[in-house]
Amino acid sequence: MIQLYENMPDDAADLCGLILKASNIPFRVRSDGRGWGVWVQPRDYRRARNAVEHYFRENRGSGPETDLPAAVQDHGYAGIWAAALIAVVYAAVARTGAMQTVWSDFGASAGSIMDGEVYRIVTALFLHADSAHLLGNMVGLAVFATAVCHVAGWGAGIFMVLFAGAAGNLVNASIYETGHLSIGASTAVFGAVGILSGYQFFRKRKSSRQRGGAWLPLACGLALLGFLGTGEHVDLTAHLFGFMVGILAGIGYALANKTIGPFGQRVCLGMAAAVLLGAWAAGAWIQY
Repeated sequence: MIQLYENMPDDAADLCGLILKASNIPFRVRSDGRGWGVWVQPRDYRRARNAVEHYFRENRGSGPETDLPAAVQDHGYAGIWAAALIAVVYAAVARTGAMQTVWSDFGASAGSIMDGEVYRIVTALFLHADSAHLLGNMVGLAVFATAVCHVAGWGAGIFMVLFAGAAGNLVNASIYETGHLSIGASTAVFGAVGILSGYQFFRKRKSSRQRGGAWLPLACGLALLGFLGTGEHVDLTAHLFGFMVGILAGIGYALANKTIGPFGQRVCLGMAAAVLLGAWAAGAWIQY
């Protein structure tokens, strides 16, 4: 069985159980340490989600008020795979023996981006100054990108993280316009933090029980930005813009309130791969 919902209070778990029982969907309710989790057979996952969401749409505002819990998506540890990918790119660049040349050709140079070399906003995310820089971003992706995929799914989550990182680089370049070069996946890492913050902010704002604490996720995200995103040789503005774009993406995903199934996840991952490969291909065509 796979988990459908997690960390639910007693009344929400009981209501969810009643909905699934009325829909003739087999399920289990188990304690997960912080509340109650609902588990269903993989073949019933989509139908169970639709049944619960349909009930809440049809009955919102009537009867005892219980908030729709956040569903668990299959994350596939996508953040760890993303971390492995930036390590592979770092090793490949290091083997060329011309790391600074690659940074110059594919890094987020503000002037070059403003002159039309937009591919740099993507390729720069995969370049790192040294092993310490790489390791920090690998840990960040493994933790925060996987958390985003836990909310949105392995395809949609990776696409949103890539979008937030690239868009953050683009905004950063438009501010500097020239004379600035940025590299590293940290803009995407803080984009992931922003996605989580925006998503939780919107859900808490909609929840009658949690509305008072809606600003807490944003405050926690800003605290992480201040704690992890500042320091010597750190591009604070790129981190900030990645975080801000991530907030908008997280709110947008929560506002859409749509479950993305396996086919949709594959489409999203395919789009992310196409953007990534297209950016590197465009850069190679222009530079070489």
